Order: sequence, then C-alpha cells, then structure tokens
Amino acid sequence: MIRVFGTGTGEPLGPGARAALDGATLVVGARRHLDGAALPERTARVVLGPLAPALDRIGEHLGEDGARVVVLASGDPGFFGIVRALAERFGPAALDVRPGAPSIAVAFARLGVPWDDAVVVSAHGRDPRTAVNVCFAHPKVAVLTGPGAGPAELAAGLLYRCEERTLVVATALGDPVHERVERLTPREAAARDWPDPVSVVLCLDESRMLSPVRTVAGAATGPAGWALDEAEFEHRDSMITKFEVRALALARLGPRTGDLVWDIGAGSGSVAVECARLGAAAVAVEKTADGVERIRANAAAHGVYVRAVHGAAPTVLSDLADPDAVFIGGGGSELPAIVTACARRARRAVVVTVAALDRVPQVRSALAAAGFAPEGVLLQSSRLAPLPGEVTRLAAANPVFLLWGTRPAVRASEGVTQ
Repeated sequence: MIRVFGTGTGEPLGPGARAALDGATLVVGARRHLDGAALPERTARVVLGPLAPALDRIGEHLGEDGARVVVLASGDPGFFGIVRALAERFGPAALDVRPGAPSIAVAFARLGVPWDDAVVVSAHGRDPRTAVNVCFAHPKVAVLTGPGAGPAELAAGLLYRCEERTLVVATALGDPVHERVERLTPREAAARDWPDPVSVVLCLDESRMLSPVRTVAGAATGPAGWALDEAEFEHRDSMITKFEVRALALARLGPRTGDLVWDIGAGSGSVAVECARLGAAAVAVEKTADGVERIRANAAAHGVYVRAVHGAAPTVLSDLADPDAVFIGGGGSELPAIVTACARRARRAVVVTVAALDRVPQVRSALAAAGFAPEGVLLQSSRLAPLPGEVTRLAAANPVFLLWGTRPAVRASEGVTQ
C-alpha cells in the first residue's frame, strides 16, 4: 500500500499522517514537504523532480520486506497531481489517498469568491499557450503553474490581447510566513520576477466574475445551438456569413476550449462570436472602424469576449499569436496572400469562403503550398419563404464556395495538437 497525503495549503498533518510518516520506510515529496515533515533520521526519502526516477524508486522499494511508502503532495493530489501517475504505474488498489484542500479552492477562498464556475487549466510541464487561450476566452480561470509557465509567462501572453483581465497570483499558499495573494494587471505581472513556489494564478474578468447559480461545475456547458440566424447579429447590408455557410465553417474549424481562432475580414464578427461561444479564444480582424465596433457589440450581446483588431490582412497578422484555426471571409485581390500567410501559421485548419469561381484554384494552391490537404464544396441553399395566401416558396441564396485545409498529421491524431 502506498499512502498519499495532501498537505501544504494551511491544514496541519493529522494524527493518521503523522503515524504513517513515523512508521514509513520511504517518504517521497517535494523538498519543502520533506523538510516540514520532521522525519526520523532512519527514513529513506526521495525529493520529487522528474517523476520517472521517483516512480522507479518506489517500485524498487515496494519489493523489499516491510516496505511502507508515504507520498506527500500539495493540496489534493488527485487533482492534476501525482495520484494519476501512481495509479497508472501501481494500480488504484495500491493507493490510500487522503487529500488536503486544493490550492485552487484556497486561492478563491482568500478572495471570498466562489469557484464552481471556474475553468481550471494546468500549465505545469505543458506549453503555456493553451492556458493563455483559456484565460483569453473565459471570465474566471485558475491556472496551475510550473517552471516556464508562471505568472510572468501567462501575463506576457495576455499583453496586447486581453489586458482587461485581473491576475491574482497566490504564492506559497498555506505558509504562515511566505504566503502572498496579489492582484495585478497583466502588464504588472509580466514585469516581475516570480520565485517558486507560485501555487496558482487566477485570471479574472471582474465584470463577469460572478455568474448565475450553476448546476454543472466548470466552464459553461456550451450554447444550446450554433450557426445562429443572421438576425442575431448586427451587420451592414447583409454583409454577414450566412448561417448555412457558418454551420459547415464551424464544423471544419472545430473551435474548442484552449484553441485560438482568427476570423479574417470579419465584418460582423459572426464566426468569431460563434467560436467564442463554443469556448475558443477568438480574434476578429476587420479593416473598417465601424466594423470593429459592430464586432465588439455583437460579442457583448452574446456574452463573450472577442478581440477586435482594426487593420488589413495580411499586414496586421504579424502582431497576432499563432492560431489553431483560421476563418477567412474576405480579402479581395489580396486573398491568395492572406491565405498563404494564415496557412503558414495555422496549427490545425484554415477555412475560406469565396463567391468567385476564379478564386478557387488560387486558394487551393495556397493551402497545398503550406502543407495542407485542400478540400471544398459549393454550397447552394434555398430557404422557405412565405407567399400571400399562406403558401411557401423557395428563396435561393447566392452560391458560395467553402474551401478548407487540414494538416494531415493533425487529422491523423484526431485534432490533438498539444
């Protein structure tokens, strides 16, 4: 049996943990946990760093007579913690887990803020871009930090993209001497050097921080529908991606929590808003000033955040973080150059709508040259429309080519890019 105790967020080790430590033949944990455990000198110990050597040492020790292994971990070790690795290596039946208070719960408690509607993302040992995108897209996010993915890195990813957020940095939670909980802007956090151990960073949109009463914890469960009617958006002179086209575009973009999606030539921003409603971080690029204001109004009307960038593609794209997927709904004579620029940087997919047949081979060539497998359809739809006398006719919409490219390696792994 491997006994696992959560500690380090303020609650003292109970009598059961103390007895287990006194009788242990091997104790595994971070250096601060081992130093604070007052272990007998005879007790063998392993300081946690890379997991594989620690797991190997536990496995070797379990083969010895009278082995009694104790693992000390922060907070709840079953929540993005060592329990997963232990269960995979030794089986759940070999574990006796006694969790402490999760660092996230303690951090929100320090603020007096509920966290049942928070999105939790781990950046420990992972590319921080996913955590940044989640912070960008959601109003209440808790990030478990790690080396190279701490407050400064998260804040740098939010600079110039989502500076309206407040960062709450919780350091050494539970330590009566060193605990600090600080509220900062992304700019302030990016300029600081942060010592270990930073337990958790909360990223908050304080205007939307308190949601209505929830029945399902975590991120919102997703919209009841998508491919919304054009009437759901402010737009100019019917310059909006029609819902039939938008439905297939969203299916090919595959927006999800942790993704960044560009909407180029956004117009009303309908595609960007729909991607944000589905959990992705969304950037809408629009060359007209009134279009930028419409995008912001549409995002606010649907309760999501979309970063609206005023400028023309491909020029302004160099200032944006690399996207997972891109939708291109405008471009004119610059369309081939825009598709080329987007395809070079998109991690997963590029989707393009064009009305002119002459543009189709240009788009396909640009996608293929960037390593995508180009595909496409011609969408022709007719909507039911009323006529006098309580009868109905079919009203044809203008045909539109929908072209897309998906990186073959991503397709083979079912879209997993992390």
